[in-house]
Amino acid sequence: MGWQVGSDIGGTFTDVAYIDAQGRLATAKVPSTPEHFGRGVVDGVARLAQAESLSLTDLEHMAHGCTVATNAILERKGARTALLTTAGFRDVLELRRIRVPRLYEPLYVKPPPLVPRALRLEARERLDAQGGVVTPLNLEDVREAAQRRRTAGVQAVAVCFLHAFRNPAHERAAGELLRAMLPEAFVCLSVDVLPQVREYERTSTTVINAYVGPPVRDYLDGMRDEFRARASTPRISVMQSSGGTLSADAVRERPAQIVECGPAAGVVGAALLARRMGIDQAISFDMGGTTAKASIVENGELVYADSYEVGAGMSAAGTIAGGGGYALSLPVIDIAEVGAGGGSIVRIDRAGAIRVGPDSAGAEPGPAAYGLGGHEPTVTDANIVCGFLNQHTLAGGTVGIDAELARRALETAVGAPLGLPAHEAALGVHAVANATMVRAIKAVTTYRGRDPREFTMFAFGGNGGVHGVGIARSLEIRRVVVPPAAGVFSAVGLLLAERSVTLWRACAGRLDDHDPASALDAATLDACQAEMREEAARLLQVDAAGLTLRRELAMRYVGQAFELSIDIGSHALDARGRAAIRAAFDAEHERRFGHAFDADSPVEVVAAGLRATDPGEGRAATLRMAHRDMPPARRRVWFGAPWGWCEVDIIGRHALDATPRQGGFIIEEPEGTTVVPPDARAHRDAFDNIVIELIAEAA
Repeated sequence: MGWQVGSDIGGTFTDVAYIDAQGRLATAKVPSTPEHFGRGVVDGVARLAQAESLSLTDLEHMAHGCTVATNAILERKGARTALLTTAGFRDVLELRRIRVPRLYEPLYVKPPPLVPRALRLEARERLDAQGGVVTPLNLEDVREAAQRRRTAGVQAVAVCFLHAFRNPAHERAAGELLRAMLPEAFVCLSVDVLPQVREYERTSTTVINAYVGPPVRDYLDGMRDEFRARASTPRISVMQSSGGTLSADAVRERPAQIVECGPAAGVVGAALLARRMGIDQAISFDMGGTTAKASIVENGELVYADSYEVGAGMSAAGTIAGGGGYALSLPVIDIAEVGAGGGSIVRIDRAGAIRVGPDSAGAEPGPAAYGLGGHEPTVTDANIVCGFLNQHTLAGGTVGIDAELARRALETAVGAPLGLPAHEAALGVHAVANATMVRAIKAVTTYRGRDPREFTMFAFGGNGGVHGVGIARSLEIRRVVVPPAAGVFSAVGLLLAERSVTLWRACAGRLDDHDPASALDAATLDACQAEMREEAARLLQVDAAGLTLRRELAMRYVGQAFELSIDIGSHALDARGRAAIRAAFDAEHERRFGHAFDADSPVEVVAAGLRATDPGEGRAATLRMAHRDMPPARRRVWFGAPWGWCEVDIIGRHALDATPRQGGFIIEEPEGTTVVPPDARAHRDAFDNIVIELIAEAA
């Protein structure tokens, strides 16, 4: 009988999850293989199959999340890419937006464009703002660009002409000629990737799509070959940045959709679990080996970004992006990500302060405690010295630990310079890591006009349970939920995710209908959404009539330079519908920015969006970890003032029941560890979650 699995690659570990028909979770966690990430995935799936007496040849479907697209950008290891654009506009990538992310650093230099100027090629053509042809496309310029691409060794070509979203004819003709002359190249058009207004964002997104196209294609092909070598041919789907899965073949067309796919999977899982628990307001906190990610679930729904930048110091969304990375204007769950994880390297800076990350020891050589040649201390080493983590093994015994190596590294690099014993230096590192990760949570809450005290935190990832309570305490969050299989929860989220796709199209006009000449009419909007519905059905390979649809409009007050996306539900563009949509926009603007304009200020629509979901694939109704007996154990743990060293119980998840148990104690599982300090108590709920309640006054 066929079975399915979720797999997620991190910088340190590769996680695999399987849910049987009764909702029982089985997991595997293996070290990532940076030289060939796909091999690590197949190894992890094979290990789980063996443990569960499943046949690898019967594997029917694998939902997958990876960092290959993100890493290609961050490490500048994408394809050698050329850009073909309208004559006179080759420097759009260089000019960007007039924003400087570091206000008081006059010598700040923005990251170089992903396409060097010598490979930004021009074609004589011009459309006006309505899509009318001013200058016909000169095909000789396109042929010359193809010839230059051959001599320059270019692997991918992005095509982005001025106003092409109004009239795709010139881009289509150029793309057809380029594909005929360059059959081996990855060619993508802005009208396929982002048919919307904003020249820089459209160009940047199309270039990113081209830049990551060959690496993503090679990665997916390599993973399929690894499965075939073991007589397995599963259908592979990949998580998108928007939170839905899509077939690997569809992702090959638009690989930029998976730039933030890894973090999205955990948020999807947290949202579904929160909904089942009756929690409307939730913060998902995912701390892995390399980064920490935060997002929110509001009124039971995922929150999407209006814009996004990748490649900056902190990848984050925002109505006005900072200008320190590369603009990506595809649908993305509103996730903030910082370079702080278990493998983040710890140093003392020139001012004598502890610094955590953003660079990571990764899987090789890993933290000092791994004994694989790493000498610099990491957050994991600090947690081992404090006693928070097992001092012998991690990841279900797949990684051996030498606590003495961790202690020496902390003492040499942090303790000695600060005049502190190793355990105090380690707790200082733990606290600094928490403070760094608080930035990510604030980026999606307080910076968006949300009060984190009104939310429940869902902490997962290999280190989420270790740091979750401390971070919640600093934000005055009263409840932390650690879900089943928390250490591999992104892989679980992949299995829970819906098959869906989100599309946007340029669709401009005033929301009010006082001036019929400038108002967005219902027929135009209906035609736009019908086009997107058919495209979604093609990508999802289902009948359009069976899709579940969510309709959105990107709107702004006339004169503004940014938009807010508003779910318009089933409202039609009649007088009542326009009033309801305007009210929803005003309310979101006031919540986001603290004010809304008066009723006389007109609102305009810039684009229409459609999120299409295939309701045909069912998801597990319940999740439950297999019962694991935990032999009695105790360990000395350093909690700092006022408790100092404490001898605490080390228990398994199933040692908890519905009656709250007073901290401190530690819950150890093969997938991860949860720390319950003395000023908290925890119980296990009906969904097999560890629920930690923070006590108002410290004991």
